[in-house]
Amino acid sequence: MMLSNKAKIAIILAIIIITMIGTYFFWPRSSEYFIVSTTTSLYETGLLDILEERFEQIHSSYDVSFISQGTGKAIATAQRGDADMILVHDLGKELTFLEEGYGVNRKIIAYNFFIIIGPAGDPARVKEKTPLEALILIEEAGEKEIALWVSRGDESGTHAKEQRLWAAAGFNYSEIRTRSWYLEGGTVTGMTATLQLTDQKEAYTLCDMGSYLSNYAQGNIQLVKHVEAGRDTLNVYAAIACSPQTIENTKFAAVMEFIKFLISDEIQELLKDFGLLEYGETLFNPWIPMLTSGKKTDLIQWVKDYSYIEGTECPPQFRYKDGDLY
Repeated sequence: MMLSNKAKIAIILAIIIITMIGTYFFWPRSSEYFIVSTTTSLYETGLLDILEERFEQIHSSYDVSFISQGTGKAIATAQRGDADMILVHDLGKELTFLEEGYGVNRKIIAYNFFIIIGPAGDPARVKEKTPLEALILIEEAGEKEIALWVSRGDESGTHAKEQRLWAAAGFNYSEIRTRSWYLEGGTVTGMTATLQLTDQKEAYTLCDMGSYLSNYAQGNIQLVKHVEAGRDTLNVYAAIACSPQTIENTKFAAVMEFIKFLISDEIQELLKDFGLLEYGETLFNPWIPMLTSGKKTDLIQWVKDYSYIEGTECPPQFRYKDGDLY
C-alpha cells in the first residue's frame, strides 16, 4: 500500500519527536566541570582519587578535577582564575587570599602533624627531642659536616612551616638556607620527590605524617621518625571557595557543594579510617567530629590557636552566600 505524502510527513515528524524525547531523557548529559587547586600531600596519598569518585557518585551533575602542587602555587593558580577553589595548609597564605578578595567561606577540613625524619643512624642525635631542639642539633651537626637537611624550598605549606620552625628555634632563615649542609629540592615536584631526595642524601627533612607513612609503606624511603607530632608541628587543612565577586566565571555553586561534601558525616568518617588498615594510623584526622564532640579539648584548642582567624575559622567579612556552612 502506497502512503500519501501527508502520511509520510507525519511518520517522519513522529520519529523526530520520539528521538528528541528519548535523547532528552536518556542521553548522558554533560556535567559541570570545576577545578580544585590543592597540595601534593593530599594527592600523593591517594585521598583525592577516593574523594573524586565518591563525590561524582553522589553528584552526577558535577565533574571535579584536581591540580596538585605546593600551597603557594596552588593559591597562585586560583588567583589567576585557573581553579575554582583551594584546599591547602598554610594559614598565612590563606589569610592573604581572603583579605585580597580572592577567597570566601574558609572551612577547616582535617589536620595531622609534621614530623622530622632522617637516617636511622641519627647523626645529629635528635631522637625524641622537641622540634626546636632538633633543629638546633641539626644545625650544629651540619656545621660539623656530619648531617644534611633537605627542604621543599618551593613555598609549599610544608616549606612555610619549616621556615617558621627555624625562626622559632632562633635562626635567621635567609642565612640558614645559604649553608652548605642545607639543600633545597625546589626543582623536584612534591613531597614524595623531596622524601626520595632526602633518603638518597641520608639527610633530615620536615614532612607531614600522611606523606611519610604512605611513602614508607610503599618502600620509597628508608627514613625513620625522630621527632614525633606535637603542638609545634600541627598541620591544618582548609578549603576556600574562590570569590565570584572577584574571579569571573568561577563555579561557585559547585564548589560550595564540594565543601559541604568534605565536611559531611560520610567523608569525615572516611578520613578517620583512611590509611588505618594500610599504615596503622590515620593519615588525615577529621576536624568536624572532634570539634563537635568537645573531647580532646587540648587538641581542639591547639587547632583554634593555630588556625582560627579572629576566633573563628572564617570571619563574617570573608563569607559569601555561605548558607548553613557555619
